[in-house]
Amino acid sequence: MRKFAIACVMVAFGCFIVSLSGQDKPKYSIKDVMQKAHKGGLMKKVSEGKATAEEKKQLVEFYEALAANKPPKGDEADWKTRTSAIVAAARLAAEGDEAGAKKLTELVGTKCGDCHTAHKGK
Repeated sequence: MRKFAIACVMVAFGCFIVSLSGQDKPKYSIKDVMQKAHKGGLMKKVSEGKATAEEKKQLVEFYEALAANKPPKGDEADWKTRTSAIVAAARLAAEGDEAGAKKLTELVGTKCGDCHTAHKGK
């Protein structure tokens, strides 16, 4: 749990730095992340411990881009809170942390509707 809390703080700080850097456009759109990480099965593969090192790195990169995007609707602070938690959990899961993998599955796999209700456009 301590690792997760430290990771959350690091992610929040990273998001703050990225926002100050004036980065215009994230590397991947929200749609790209949903297609490749979720529908493509990458998140599940990482959370189950079946992914290669490259796939783990790719998932973290997808979620970092997700956090850098602006939500189509809803509160931006809530978006940052949710996406920062996903990034932190993905990083832990990528390191082989079982608690991180479980948290990632919970945030993305079982609570996906919560985020979609709050932030998905159209």
